[in-house]
Amino acid sequence: MSNPEDPKATTPHILKEELLAEGKWVKLEQTTYMDPAGNTRTWETVKRTTRRTNTEADGVGIIALLKRTLHKDCVVMVKQFRPPLGCNTLEFPAGLIDEGETAEAAALRELKEETGYKGEVVGVTPVTCLDPGLSNCTTQIILVNINGDDVENIHPTQQLEFVEVILLPLDEFQSKIDDLLRKEKIIVDSKVYIFAMGMVQAFFKPRELPVLKQ
Repeated sequence: MSNPEDPKATTPHILKEELLAEGKWVKLEQTTYMDPAGNTRTWETVKRTTRRTNTEADGVGIIALLKRTLHKDCVVMVKQFRPPLGCNTLEFPAGLIDEGETAEAAALRELKEETGYKGEVVGVTPVTCLDPGLSNCTTQIILVNINGDDVENIHPTQQLEFVEVILLPLDEFQSKIDDLLRKEKIIVDSKVYIFAMGMVQAFFKPRELPVLKQ
């Protein structure tokens, strides 16, 4: 690790980016950059070709909470086949931001298309990275509440084929995911499982008395 007070230390920066290959949705570049020690290095970087102008985020992920009278709050999930993995995945609804679209508008549109539910945005994260060692892909996570008692949300109609909607109780989120993993071959999106672990901490850990080490 470089010492920021070292007079020889340099601020890392990009020197050039060269296109190696490009497809319809993604491209591969060789990135030449200066490291903190002043050495010139190269990196292979994957980028989307679809990032819109005037936005730093490629897309959105949606944490959608379905709230219904006399029911537990549920997280709306999607299960779908992902060719790069060769199997089904369990994910939050998600999608790319269209030209001229805000992250909030993209989230509500994607939620409607993938699950049929109509919701209300109640929270938005800053732009966050997804896999910074591989790609410059970024996202914003949008928290959406769904009124499950609304007529439109009682029998929601999906607009996309091959996407299965799964409702998981918020207070049993991790255990229900673990049950699913035991029953079938499926890979869980890392954001989903991190959220599940956070829910366990939020629901159960505050109720436990701390054990102090002597």
